[in-house]
Amino acid sequence: MRVNFTVNGRQQEADDVWEGESLLYVLRERLGLPGSKNACEQGECGSCTVRLDGVPVCSCLVAAGQVEGRDVVTVEGLADFAKQRAEHGHGGACGTGGGCGSKGVSTDEAKRWAAKPGDSQTGEGVELSNIQQAFIDAGAVQCGFCTPGLLVQADELLERNSDPSDQDIREALSGNLCRCTGYEKILDAVRLAAARQGEAV
Repeated sequence: MRVNFTVNGRQQEADDVWEGESLLYVLRERLGLPGSKNACEQGECGSCTVRLDGVPVCSCLVAAGQVEGRDVVTVEGLADFAKQRAEHGHGGACGTGGGCGSKGVSTDEAKRWAAKPGDSQTGEGVELSNIQQAFIDAGAVQCGFCTPGLLVQADELLERNSDPSDQDIREALSGNLCRCTGYEKILDAVRLAAARQGEAV
């Protein structure tokens, strides 16, 4: 079958997709976006987390056919997605758009996001998003295998909750496993990103 969907603001088409093929496989093998990691293939580790119509999902559990006509954001598009969100004023911090209590970007809002011609599909050469920079500054990256999923999940958390408690952070990231860090630096990174987001408002 042929699947048409939007990935990181660009229309994509995947041909000859077989029935049981996962979104993760399509992203990595057909579209050349290796940021989402293939680890457990059972939805247990969170390394393959992407946003599907604004909602974090384990792409290993989503059949490719389910994304027909939908919007996907991977870690490669996270910085540009965050920039678009800031420019159009929806999500995270209580402000112009979604405001406090927002449940993130709506399907309609997500579909209006479109990459500009000069944007890189792979995320290279793009200014990092707040959460990406915070992970670097807080030393939250070691081997990096779990990092893409953690970044996508943390970005979604900060979009809907600009001032998360430690319990909020732990709960949001509970589906993402890391074997290297002991999680403390990851928590520090999310706290740092939240503080910087608050200063920017």
